[in-house]
Order: sequence, then C-alpha cells, then structure tokens
Amino acid sequence: MRRSVLLMIIAGIMLMSACSDPAADKTKAVTGEATKVASPAAATQGQKYLITPQNSKIEFTASKVTGSHNGSFGDFSGQIDHLNTPEQGRVTITIKADSITTDTPDLTKHLKTADFFDVAKFPEATFVSTSIKAGGENGASHTVTGNLTMHGVTKAVTFPATISVTPDVASVDSTFTINRKDFGINYAGQADNLIRDNVVLKLTIRASKG
Repeated sequence: MRRSVLLMIIAGIMLMSACSDPAADKTKAVTGEATKVASPAAATQGQKYLITPQNSKIEFTASKVTGSHNGSFGDFSGQIDHLNTPEQGRVTITIKADSITTDTPDLTKHLKTADFFDVAKFPEATFVSTSIKAGGENGASHTVTGNLTMHGVTKAVTFPATISVTPDVASVDSTFTINRKDFGINYAGQADNLIRDNVVLKLTIRASKG
C-alpha cells in the first residue's frame, strides 16, 4: 500500500512538472499600437554591427497543457546602428518565417501552416526599434520599444534587454513573453490539450562590426 501511494505521489509531481507554464515567471512584453519609426543619426553616421545566424540566436518556448516545446529561427539578418550610446542607436531584424524549427518535426510542419504562422502568406517577420532607454526590469540595462510585424500584424512591443557595445561586438540579451493572439495566431489546439497564449522569446545577439 505504501509503495502504491508513493508511486502515485511521484506520478503527480511529474505530471505537475510537465504541465508547468514556462512563461509564468518571465517578464511580459507590453504590447500596443505601432509607432512611427524615426531615422536616427546613427543609421547614417554611426557604427554598424551585423546580426547573422552565425553570431546570434532567436529562440522560443511555447507550451500547452501537457508540456512545452523549444524552437528557433535559422534564417534572419539585421543590424545594430550605434552612435555614442545604445540609447541613440537602432536595431532592425528580418526573420524568414519558413526557417522555423522545433524539437518535434511534425510540430515544425504544423507551425508553418495557416493554423499558426502561415509562412506562404506571411514569409517574413520584422522588428525595428523606435526607442531604447536606460534601465530595465530584473536588472536589465535597457528597455527597448519597437514595431514587431508578425503574421501580417504590426504591434509596438516593449521589453527589457541587457545591451553592451565594444569596438568589435554589440551584444543584446533578452528573455520575455509575448501573447501570440496579439498577432492573430489564434489556433487553440485540442480540447483536452489547449495551447497557452504566452510564448517565451529569447534573444542572444552578438552582432559583429560591419
């Protein structure tokens, strides 16, 4: 009897662990209406740092009731325009939606369909920063705001990031969550295994001097 009870407790703990929400303890990006993109002096006068898949990562974690999946984008390009301080700079990134990959091949195929990213109709996602301010949540060095276009929807998103710039490398590290439904990705999943709305994004950027 004691052995059976112990096994039930262990099974319950494992089930609770599998069902935990990876977005629960992450900073939530503030989403609002898109704002006008200015052309700062850094875009023409500053140092350019190039963002490529060879020096950077764009990763995500999405979950449903029974567990979570990790994924990333393998084809993207962008740059950081830097003039004197990060606050005067700008970040731009273009992501090829078809380059999405996950830890499950069938899920990767499904994410490319009209249920999710609909990559045939919306082949690219883009981000252009509109404001970089000193100071951020949870010890981040800055707070970044920019226009994110995904799945044909453009929204302003604000999130914390740790930014540092040397003569050779511009680094940006950030982990935050966005609500997929803000961008019209509304597929609910199976009735007994619903997909959670919040997705964790992790940016690890080591842009090299261009």
